[in-house]
Amino acid sequence: MKKPKHQQTIKIPKAILYSAKILETISPKLATKFAIRLFTTPIRHKIPKREIEMDAGSKQQLITVKSINKSVMVYQYGASEKKILLVHGWSGRGTQLVKIADELIKSGYSIVSFDAPAHGKAPGKTSNMTEFISSVLQIEKEFGPFEFAIGHSLGGMTIMNSIKRGLNVKKAVIIGSGDVVEDIMDDFVLKLGMKPAISKQMKFTFENKIGETMNSYSTYIASKEVTIPVLVIHDENDDDVPVSAAHHIHQHLKNGELLITKELGHRKILGDTKVIRKIVSFIQ
Repeated sequence: MKKPKHQQTIKIPKAILYSAKILETISPKLATKFAIRLFTTPIRHKIPKREIEMDAGSKQQLITVKSINKSVMVYQYGASEKKILLVHGWSGRGTQLVKIADELIKSGYSIVSFDAPAHGKAPGKTSNMTEFISSVLQIEKEFGPFEFAIGHSLGGMTIMNSIKRGLNVKKAVIIGSGDVVEDIMDDFVLKLGMKPAISKQMKFTFENKIGETMNSYSTYIASKEVTIPVLVIHDENDDDVPVSAAHHIHQHLKNGELLITKELGHRKILGDTKVIRKIVSFIQ
């Protein structure tokens, strides 16, 4: 099966595109550093009204993730001993899956979520998926055990890679999850108007830093090692992550279930009644 391509819908300001082009002409090394900085810098969005109740009603605690020496803001929402971990996506925050969280609390669970490094109320300016994974594994030690884990977009990729690295849950749900890491990076560089050589240099830099291949973090690779039931949810009109990613991930799961929706896109899917009902029935 052909690897899915990722398309980014966020418009990059002209000044950044111009800078990228100039740097690429002057120095590929500087251009690579510039691209890496942009690639690892999330955008902090103001918390929308629909999330205020969860923000106000949760116990919040800033903790240090020792393995990366960065802090994350942990949200504890609800009082049940049966806990579910929620993981937001890139440029998201710990309250983003509020509609899902509220329904799970009604079903007798409590929620633990977090603002990843450089997201929401967590300090810092840059982050990446390896830091999301380290955060999940630290949070499990301090706030677990968890019955289930649910992640959106990069959060879905994080959950699958965390399970591969020891996160212990009975079932997982991934929504609008990305898949092939190299494709995501290639499309980001393309969006910047830079040449593929910059993407190759970015990959080389990251792999030297983490001591692993970028591809080893691809979701379909992790899926091969995940034996628990996994529900893969994706919208066929998702403009951020192509629906082919969901099919590719599902293809490599030993115990997977696939739900494809229509006309919900990448974010509306998180508040859809039918989707939430399916999540609840799946974990129960």
